[in-house]
Parts: sequence; structure tokens; C-alpha cells
Amino acid sequence: MTTLPDTPFARVDRAKVARNVARLRAHLDDLGVTWRPHVKTSKALEPTAMIFDGGTGPITVSTLAEAEFFADAGYTDILYAVGIAPGKLERVARLRRRGVDLMILLDTVAQAVAVADFVAGHGESLPVLVEIDTDGHRGGVRPDDPQLLEIARVLADGGAEVRGVMAHAGGSYFATTPQAQRDAADEERRATVDAAERLRAAGHAAPVVSVGSTPTAHAASDLTGVTEVRAGNVVFFDLVMAGIGVCAVDDLALSVVATVIGRGPDDASILTDAGWMATSSDRGTAAQAVDQHLGLVTTDEGEVLPDLLMVGASQEHGVLAIRPGVERELPDLPVGSRVRILPIHACATASQHDHYEVVAGEGEPCSERWERCRGW
Repeated sequence: MTTLPDTPFARVDRAKVARNVARLRAHLDDLGVTWRPHVKTSKALEPTAMIFDGGTGPITVSTLAEAEFFADAGYTDILYAVGIAPGKLERVARLRRRGVDLMILLDTVAQAVAVADFVAGHGESLPVLVEIDTDGHRGGVRPDDPQLLEIARVLADGGAEVRGVMAHAGGSYFATTPQAQRDAADEERRATVDAAERLRAAGHAAPVVSVGSTPTAHAASDLTGVTEVRAGNVVFFDLVMAGIGVCAVDDLALSVVATVIGRGPDDASILTDAGWMATSSDRGTAAQAVDQHLGLVTTDEGEVLPDLLMVGASQEHGVLAIRPGVERELPDLPVGSRVRILPIHACATASQHDHYEVVAGEGEPCSERWERCRGW
């Protein structure tokens, strides 16, 4: 007899992960580029290994804790894709001394000076990518900014390796049509390739041209000049991605299982034991055409309950109610029954948990446990 885990817990459908991975891998193979998946969504070995047919390969991380976790498992080609803080350079160097080809990222002259000073003081080079701003969404330098060549000069003069450029088209998460996503992918490619060509014209090898948000990875039709794509949300997907049409709700591989524990005032809502500590409080669909609040609700078997949303949360209480403006009775969910919450932002929801309970497919019992990395 299978013992059910206590709720709340993070549930992953392995078959959906496999399907999501196969779809993007086939697309990138057709485009002739390497997939360097961003593991910050799952932070787990098993779904990452599925991308590499059970082996290892090039990955992207968002923390040095992830880099260390995956290095311990045999991954040796890693990009740390957050702008480097000078105080972390010794930790980077320790990983490289272990035989990990760890690349770092920066977008300011000040960071370049810190890297050059570190290299000079330690007698060992560091491979660096310069972050390129393709859409004004967050960090990076524009490909035509004079600072790009100044950053590269400081690095090269200091003995660091200018390995190339990287961009993340974060604005694509707000591209709500296929054409807008294709346009974002085209601009991401153009800007990074232009930046790499400027570096090469100035005497830097810059062999790496790295792109890839999940929307642009799926929308791209031409990646000429690009060497790798870093999409990572694809392993689980979420309601933000479904809301802009990158995937369907049925593709979401991650959910949070919760237990009904009561009713709210006037019987207008249902209470569960999964608050924001279990699901996060991300509101990533708030600006979309359909606001899914804190998550869509399904039965324990995965059937979407019409217009039932997680509309509120405190630390350990979730509040389920009918979508605002819709006239519909609450479903009959007695105390003790289980439901599942589909995440708004898979990375944020996953980060609330230290492991995943994994099913082979819909209707199957939990049969695996995937541990995940936490911390920085």
C-alpha cells in the first residue's frame, strides 16, 4: 500500500517533463544549436539528466550553490548567469580548480576591473561572458554601447578570457502573440550576434553567443550566429507560459498538492493547508488577458475545476474561490479532500520545497523523490 505524503507537497509528472524536454530539444536540434538548460527552475538532477539522455552536459545556473550541487554530480561545463559580485570570485575559482569550466557574467567596467584584479592576484584566468541588453528589460549593455569594448579591453588586459556574450530576452514574457515572440527572438539573435562581431573586430575571440528565454527559444526560426540556448522553465512550464501561448495548461508538469481544511466566511471560499509558503505569492499573470491570481485549481486527479482559483494566501492557508465576476457555485470539496494548485511561476513555486514527489504519469502514485538544491 502506497503511503501518501503529507500536504502540502510539490508533485511532478515525469511524463510531462519528458514531453516538454523532447519538444524543445527537437526544435533546437533542427536549428543547429546547443541547449544549455537553465537549471534554476527545477534545481534537481533528474529532470536535467533527462535533457541529456541520462548523462550530463552544459548547464546554466543562477547561484553558486547550484554550480556546486551539479559539479558534485559530474557536471563540468557551467555558466553562472547572474552578474558576478566581486566577493564571489574566490568561490568561482575553487570550482574551476576542481576541473569545472565555470563561466561568469558581467556588464560593467567596475566588475571587469574586479575580475582583472582577481586574475592578476591569483595567476589564473577566468572565462567571462558580457551580458547584452536586447530589450531594456533588466541588465546588460547595448551591443553598440562603447562600454562593451571597454569592458572587453579591461578583461583582456588583465588576463581574463573574453569568451563571448549572453542575453536574456526577459521582455518576451510579455509578448502575447506568436509574432511578438518571433520578433523578440529575432531581436535577441540580432543584438547578441552584433555584439559578438564587434568584440571579434576588436581582437577578442568571443566564441560563445548565448541566448534564450523560454518564449524566444520556442519561437525562434533562425539562430544563425548563435551557439547556444539557455531555456529552463520548459521542464515544468507554468501559467505565465500558458497565458502567452508557449504551452497548454495540460503541459504543466509541476503542481502543489493541498488538503481542504475548511470554509471561509459566508461559505464564499474554501481553505487549504497550502499558503504562500507552499505555492509562493507570485502574481505573474496579473497583467495578462486572463489573470489566474495565485494559481488554477484541479482535482487530485488533474481535472481543472472550472473557474476555481487560488485567490489569496497567508503563510500556511490558501484561499480558493470562484473567479471574480463569474456566477458559479463552489465545487463540493469536503474537508480532507485533496486538490492541486497549478503554479503561476514554476521557479518561484519550486523554490518553496526541498524535494519533489514524482509520478510516472497522470493517475499514477508517487514513485520517486527528486531532491533539489537550495540556497545561494
